[in-house]
Amino acid sequence: MKIPNLNCKIEMFCAINPSEDPEKTQKSISNIFPYSAIKIENFSISAESKDLTSLEKIYEAVHSKQFQKTYRRNLQKNLKNDSTWFYLNKQAAFVEKIVICDESEESPLGPIKVVLTSSKIDEIIDWFVYEM
Repeated sequence: MKIPNLNCKIEMFCAINPSEDPEKTQKSISNIFPYSAIKIENFSISAESKDLTSLEKIYEAVHSKQFQKTYRRNLQKNLKNDSTWFYLNKQAAFVEKIVICDESEESPLGPIKVVLTSSKIDEIIDWFVYEM
């Protein structure tokens, strides 16, 4: 994975349901985003990174399973100004699997929302879903 020298803020958010163990929810985030700072507050968890290396596991999954078109469609659909986002299945993340969700309801315990913000968001999207 060749990482471009582009500034990008990467944020992850998800709810912690009353029936969930906050540590397991934190593990879901850290499994997928190992280079991020994680915060737990009440019934939510968030993480942030400014390093595109944080997207390494998702990038590898996108390219190994040929999901570039699916991710590109999601990123383009959710693009607004200099930001875009997508959902990941929280339970799959707990077992270190990358599963994109088109809708939040596709993740029964709620999804992990990943937000990418950059003044060069189009270049970030192109790098992230580059089709070889």
